[in-house]
Amino acid sequence: MSELLVTGGQVLRPDLTVERADVLVSQDSGDIVAVDDPGTLDGDDELDASDGLVIPGLVNAHTHVAMTLLRGLADDKPLDAWLQEDVWPVEAELTADDIRAGAELGLVEMIRSGTTALSDMYFEVEEIADAVDQAGMRAVLGFTAVTVGKDDEAARSDLEESLDVARKLDGAADGRVRTTFQPHSLTTVGEEYLREFVPQALEDDLSIHLHANETRDEVTPIVDEHGQRPLAYADDIGLLDGDTYVAHGVHVDDSEIDLLAETGTGVAHCPASNMKLASGMAPVQDLLDAGVTVGIGTDGAASNNDLDMFDEMRDAAMIGKLAADDASAVDAGTVVEMATANGAALLGFDSGRIETGANADLAVIDLDAPHLTPAHDLVSHLAYAVHGSDVRHTVCDGEVLMRDRTVEVFDEQAVRERASEHAASLVERADD
Repeated sequence: MSELLVTGGQVLRPDLTVERADVLVSQDSGDIVAVDDPGTLDGDDELDASDGLVIPGLVNAHTHVAMTLLRGLADDKPLDAWLQEDVWPVEAELTADDIRAGAELGLVEMIRSGTTALSDMYFEVEEIADAVDQAGMRAVLGFTAVTVGKDDEAARSDLEESLDVARKLDGAADGRVRTTFQPHSLTTVGEEYLREFVPQALEDDLSIHLHANETRDEVTPIVDEHGQRPLAYADDIGLLDGDTYVAHGVHVDDSEIDLLAETGTGVAHCPASNMKLASGMAPVQDLLDAGVTVGIGTDGAASNNDLDMFDEMRDAAMIGKLAADDASAVDAGTVVEMATANGAALLGFDSGRIETGANADLAVIDLDAPHLTPAHDLVSHLAYAVHGSDVRHTVCDGEVLMRDRTVEVFDEQAVRERASEHAASLVERADD
């Protein structure tokens, strides 16, 4: 059995205490074997965590990883105009090779900033799954179905593909890939299609992921047409009957918060994207107080514009306080849990914590930096001061993805060059 020892550092424990310890992981099972006093464990290989903090690998609970190709292409617009005028016309020109190039770029960015798991919504999902497999990461993937603007045949084809992809790819990458059925949102998939296809997903025991209540424009049409709040409408259709988590959840009222808690439906909070698109401020503390599992996602790089989960933690804490009008809301420890254990719970992975038996998904933060000095409270630093560039090593499933800031699973320079070439060609085609 091959074992990796992460040695010489401090370790963030599940109760958010920090202690000096070594972490031993099995590279065969991909699990943590032991967490013990420094010098008491031995491994076949070692990662030096001196002057560092070992944390669970971060979990990006909602993203569109291949949208790295659209980074900086269109900014400073509201969601509907941004999608219809800029994003969708370009996405219509995407090829499978484009999506692979964009996905690899996004995965490299995540590895370099300590993210080991992600939940992705997009298309050409087999390409993304292959990229995740090569990256050595964990992911929940799915094909995102949209019916608006399509005839009946095309609409049904989209939803059938979402079901087929979820069935086919679940368990890929040696079990590191899980899948979800993905109707894009309650306003972009027609009711008749939801009522037909959601029961099929539930019958196949598929998890479900969709955008919900991201903007007021996703709330008003549902209320006007159905006389219900969006999540009550979703519940009536059966979307909240299984293992479901929604992205954004910005404009939810008290009745919807209670409904999320009652049905066990989680929320992937995307603070940077919500701010950039002026979508609003999600009532995160109210959601947490009600018992809703809330993770953190970056959304796509086109609306963020990076995939750094440390940035996202800081944003979540800051905007959470503004939304609650309370400086004590969404505190440092809470956002760290949201980005680790909560995100893992949403995605269904046994990770997000450092203890024996958990998935060996880890990141080591280099604390030897002016902006991390003095070290009064390392949990505070994780929420408010650490940057993705402070990550020294990244480990997933017991395998080293990045060692001493060098990504080992991709040729990073080649990935960046290929992505740049595909992005330029994509924009040129879209402009023709």
